[in-house]
Amino acid sequence: MKKRIWGFAATAALAALVAVPASAHRQWMMPSATVLSGDDVWVTVDAAVSNDLFYFEHQPLRLDAMKAWAPDGSEAAIENKSTGRYRSTFDVHLTQKGTWRIASVADMLMGSYDLNGKTERLPRGTTAANLAERVPTGATNVKTAEANNRNEIFVTVGEPTTTLFKPTGKGIEIVPVTHPNDLISGETATFQFLLDGKPAAGLPVTLIPGGIRYRDQLGQVDLKTGADGKVELTWPGPGLYWLNVTTPQAEQPEGAPTVIARRASYVTTLEVLAP
Repeated sequence: MKKRIWGFAATAALAALVAVPASAHRQWMMPSATVLSGDDVWVTVDAAVSNDLFYFEHQPLRLDAMKAWAPDGSEAAIENKSTGRYRSTFDVHLTQKGTWRIASVADMLMGSYDLNGKTERLPRGTTAANLAERVPTGATNVKTAEANNRNEIFVTVGEPTTTLFKPTGKGIEIVPVTHPNDLISGETATFQFLLDGKPAAGLPVTLIPGGIRYRDQLGQVDLKTGADGKVELTWPGPGLYWLNVTTPQAEQPEGAPTVIARRASYVTTLEVLAP
């Protein structure tokens, strides 16, 4: 049976939300440090979308959905927010010892349907739960695209902790077999990735070291998660690395009355230290 890729309208809208390794522009966050010590500690974060990683030359990352969580799970303030022409920046006051999470998570459902000879878009606020009531009786050629895009970083004050790694069960999430703030050049780290709370096999994993503006080769490493959702990464040198994990593009059977696309993306910035 022939297959078709899910509808163009859904694809185009979804592409704007999801960071794809092949895309020229990548979204990222860059903390002033990932491992700190002291009793009155702050971290400053730059956030942008660019071609050259960790260099400001395209557009800022919007901070509407940006949040921070302390090691005990409580939500912390995003302070001194500013969005300029090429980047956004903000501060987080790290008032607790342990590992902090700073993240922007976006969930969206969009799509269209045909009714009485016209193509109509799904109204704002449509979710997977209320989709059936938002599509009128008699509608055909229904196309929807659901996206979950998680962009997060981790910062540790003192000893690393793991209390913040409890999965939410939504989208792609990381389970640190190796703690993301305990990465050493020349060593191998193991991460496990979950999709909707379950180990996800066969997810494409892209790793790119920073500084690509100053070298001829991109240095990109492409891997896939194993049957247990795990992937091993060996760090060739110290510095910042951009890690992206995505769901593969889905296909739908020819003639399916409803085309439903699901795309999830995970982005993080990792700092690898010298031995």
